[in-house]
Amino acid sequence: MTPDKAFVNWCTELLAPLGAVRSRRMFGGHGLYVDELFVALIMREVLYLKVDDATQPRFEAASCRRFEYVTAQGEHGALRYFSAPDEAMDAPSQMQPWGRLALEAALRAQAAKAPKAPQARRSGAPRSAKPRRPTPS
Repeated sequence: MTPDKAFVNWCTELLAPLGAVRSRRMFGGHGLYVDELFVALIMREVLYLKVDDATQPRFEAASCRRFEYVTAQGEHGALRYFSAPDEAMDAPSQMQPWGRLALEAALRAQAAKAPKAPQARRSGAPRSAKPRRPTPS
């Protein structure tokens, strides 16, 4: 097993207490999904967990590093993913609170993208009633 594949397997095991975990190759690394929610990236053997405004301060307080990259045009970019704390990489029980934060951020992002319920009709025309069955004679 290659070191890359072994690390992906370990990260999958670390996140397993949160739900069904699967990995997918992408962007020269891997994406990790928990219950079909994208919660983490693996790049150059570093696990980066999804953050949002509610969770980012916790990762910053733990001295985690933001996922940053350089484009082909030489521009710098960053995504809302931070490295997992070093101690969280030792065991699933230590990863669980951090993984839960990533899962919560993914759930909030999904809810923000969810399609809105259709709006009620605004025209003044009444809705047509269901047709009535004829009564037997």
